Amino acid sequence: MTDQKKIEERSTQKMSRRNVLKAAVAAGGAAALGFPAIVKAQGPVSMRWQSTWPLKDIFHEFALDYAKKVNEMTGGDLKIEVLPAGAVVPAFQLLDAVSKGTLDGGHGVLAYHYGKQNALALWGSSPAYGMDANMILAWHKYGGGKELLNKIYNSVGANVVSFPYGPMPTQPLGWYKKPVTKPDDFKGMKFRTVGISIDLFTGMGAAVNALPGAEIVPALDRGLLDAAEFNNASSDRALGFQDVSKICMLQSYHQNGEQFEVLFNKTKYDALPEKVRAIIAYATEAASADMSWKAIDRYSKDYVELQTKDKVRFYRTPDSILQKQLEVFDQVEAKKAAENPSFKEVADSQRAFAERAVKWDLDTNVSRRMAFNHYFAKTAAKPAPAAKKG
Repeated sequence: MTDQKKIEERSTQKMSRRNVLKAAVAAGGAAALGFPAIVKAQGPVSMRWQSTWPLKDIFHEFALDYAKKVNEMTGGDLKIEVLPAGAVVPAFQLLDAVSKGTLDGGHGVLAYHYGKQNALALWGSSPAYGMDANMILAWHKYGGGKELLNKIYNSVGANVVSFPYGPMPTQPLGWYKKPVTKPDDFKGMKFRTVGISIDLFTGMGAAVNALPGAEIVPALDRGLLDAAEFNNASSDRALGFQDVSKICMLQSYHQNGEQFEVLFNKTKYDALPEKVRAIIAYATEAASADMSWKAIDRYSKDYVELQTKDKVRFYRTPDSILQKQLEVFDQVEAKKAAENPSFKEVADSQRAFAERAVKWDLDTNVSRRMAFNHYFAKTAAKPAPAAKKG
């Protein structure tokens, strides 16, 4: 074969391969020929979320902070938009909306799902056997809480993936017309709270109304409530509690260890690439730390502002009321555990974790009160006025 014929034959073979490839692409791609498929990126995934918080509440800000972290850490592969409470559904309907896919996700607290399964309220809406919110998160991740939460959500048919995060400080006993000085002060009081705290304050004699955050102050203003609790100095101030009450009682066992919850629709979450799901898990932990740091800064500033600008008087809840809370919760726990095996399972798991974790904490960490008094020579919030005799 001459050199010229060899060149012509190679040229014919190349043209033939080109024609075959063109035909294959027209017929549906390289897979038909056994060539590796070239997958084109599907582009960013968008999710529409809603928080359970009013637009101006720092809690909604925390929700936006969470979304920003995920959006940036995924490099824009996942884009979460967070709407405020009521934009799509009422705050207490978040779980249903996310489960059904009406929303792709949301930001709230587990106590808001109390009506679905009362065991969910044990993630923070109780005395928690002495645990603070960070300890409950430790129990959740390392003490069996995560598995129990998944089990409960499956039992109620919730198509969601849940990430508890963001430890909250102890919540105040609430806002009142005058300082409460003894357990009997709650008898007949029209009071707002949520979760299993409903049962606790009902057991103390209050007539409880579970309202979402945005509705509390208007209800106080109209006299539909005598008193109410929400959460912290920043949220309470943004909601306007100081405009309808000048008395706030600090320290309580009703929600001394609550945390936030991030919810994803499970179908939408499972469809995400494994890499993005891993980023979500670690972004949640990063957001948990950042939220707790921001809370310390902002809550302490608003605590000062409430006293200096808004003339709110803060009082420490009397020990008699705190002790009564524990006694009433014992009764509530016994009743709920007898009625609901899931409640008992969660309570038993928390109690076992708390027995060693809280003891370790109390034995190990020094009290900050002595150091604070040494450096600043200031006193704590005043005790409530003594109860009148007779």
